[in-house]
Amino acid sequence: MAITIGITGGIGSGKTTVCNIFKLLDVPVFEADKVAAGIMDGNKQLQSEISALFGSDILNCHGLVNRKKLADIVFKDELQLEKLNSLVHPAVRDQFLLWSEKNSNYPYIIMEAAILFESGFHNLTDYTILITAPEDERIRRVMKSDGESMDSIKNRISRQYPENKKIELADFILHNDNKHLIIPEIIKIDKNIREYGKIW
Repeated sequence: MAITIGITGGIGSGKTTVCNIFKLLDVPVFEADKVAAGIMDGNKQLQSEISALFGSDILNCHGLVNRKKLADIVFKDELQLEKLNSLVHPAVRDQFLLWSEKNSNYPYIIMEAAILFESGFHNLTDYTILITAPEDERIRRVMKSDGESMDSIKNRISRQYPENKKIELADFILHNDNKHLIIPEIIKIDKNIREYGKIW
């Protein structure tokens, strides 16, 4: 059975960059947020449940969930976010378990999730890695890449655990702050897991 590493970090922390480096090292990566989006697009039952919770106008003319409209609702209201997560997270978990079984012949696999701790997905992993970066730098990155407003980004940040809480929960911290070199750290983690079965 493959060792499972959970990777998380706040919005704009560099999770995608880190996971892309692991992919280059031939490590399978399960991207929970992308899987969740795919489930919302392809699962008619889930679409009906989301429509029942948030109103029929949450679906577009093709019957697909309007994710921008949904995000506008849930990132302003914690209760609505919890309701959405209660529908989506079990489906993501089931997909991950199937995926991990298919990739069990690898030395280790990665689950990448923005809310790894908040969702409880960290309980499916053996080790967790937190990617950190200064908040102002994270906001700048997202504004540049997604064209999102500062208020919208701060709203999303406020719906996640504060950085200090995630630091307490994580097994390993990767600093993506232009002061630390993360590629040597990732290569070291990869070597340690392959040779010793642990990340340090």
